[in-house]
Amino acid sequence: MKAEIIAVGTELLLGQIVNSNAQFLSVELAALGIDVYFQTVVGDNSVRLQEAIEIAKGRADLVLFTGGIGPTEDDLTKEALAAALGRGLHIDPLAMEHVDQFFSGRGVPMTENNRKQALVIDDSTPLPNGTGLAVGLAIHHEDNYYVVLPGPPREMKPMFTEQAKPWLRQHALTNETPLYSKMLKFAGIGESLLEDKLIHLIHGQNDPTIAPYAKEGEVTVRISTKAPSYSEAMKKLDALEEQIRAILPEHLYASADVPLEKAIVDWMANAGLTVSCAESCTGGLLMESITAIPGSSSMFMGGIVCYSNEMKQKLLNVPQHYLEGEGAFGAVSREVAEILAEQVRITAGTDYGLSITGVAGPGSSERKPVGLVYIGIAEKGGKTEVFELNLKGSRENIRIRSVKTILFRLWRRLAERGADLPLESSGLK
Repeated sequence: MKAEIIAVGTELLLGQIVNSNAQFLSVELAALGIDVYFQTVVGDNSVRLQEAIEIAKGRADLVLFTGGIGPTEDDLTKEALAAALGRGLHIDPLAMEHVDQFFSGRGVPMTENNRKQALVIDDSTPLPNGTGLAVGLAIHHEDNYYVVLPGPPREMKPMFTEQAKPWLRQHALTNETPLYSKMLKFAGIGESLLEDKLIHLIHGQNDPTIAPYAKEGEVTVRISTKAPSYSEAMKKLDALEEQIRAILPEHLYASADVPLEKAIVDWMANAGLTVSCAESCTGGLLMESITAIPGSSSMFMGGIVCYSNEMKQKLLNVPQHYLEGEGAFGAVSREVAEILAEQVRITAGTDYGLSITGVAGPGSSERKPVGLVYIGIAEKGGKTEVFELNLKGSRENIRIRSVKTILFRLWRRLAERGADLPLESSGLK
């Protein structure tokens, strides 16, 4: 079954709000075995909306609408759909009772335009709104199915999950095979190089399918298959995952859609390992990324933002002659990154100490170029490693990539002790 999502609202076209509804519905529909082929955004204009409906019903079996079902004059979705289908509209008694109770329960007079929120198309199935006022609807007309949902996500999501999804299963999905997916997460490798490594699998794909896409500092590969049952799908997906893992074992950090920092927090917390951080150019971004993860309090002991040379010297005992004077290494150096990592580990009494020092821009520092960053990892009873990064992009890009890179290097270090942990904790199989 092919689907199209039509998001209604001029505010979407103006960029005043982000269309997060389409992302949610695409994921939900894929899980039902419905392929979303098109996403359309239309302003609050009846003529253009009817034109979009005519196009959609000619190329999709299922058309879903979000937005445009409120009480104001520019809420036109139901009227436009009714006109396109040649059907009338009426007030649904139960939906109207819901609206009446809302206002009477608050002691507020109801204006006449609120009756519009109880409108449904003739011979459609009303979809009650448990978190708002505007009733949705589902309808089967000729060869097409239509579902109309509210625009606010807090109303749209529960209505789809609790009302629309059961209706679709009963009326439209009797012969559909569900789609199952796994998300494989990679770090320390770019999207283009990852694709090159997997190109023979991508070119030969049929079932399961392979789809890579990138975020800053990470790459995700979605592998998907249609199957009559979860167990049958997992047999196929697990087999493909093993092929991919054999090609890129040093970069595949998780078999679930989790960020790298969560994989590390979970791993270290389960293993009873601790970490501390010393940050210069990233200004606490590394610590923020770790502490944003629930459960980080058991593995993150603390850190220092040593932005100035004075703080590096006073708080972490970096020798002054390393930082300033003739022949000094400078704050942005391999030697300073090493001391920062070791000293923060000793100061906090942790198993690992992480350090970042570099030039994030926009201007150079110590006659060193923008994007030159050194990251250090010190380990209790182990060696201290320092890595030189030469990064490109904006100040924010450099800061984010520095954080993602040191997290990847820490993950690789932890992978050396993977035998200490259950496989599901380590992300390794």
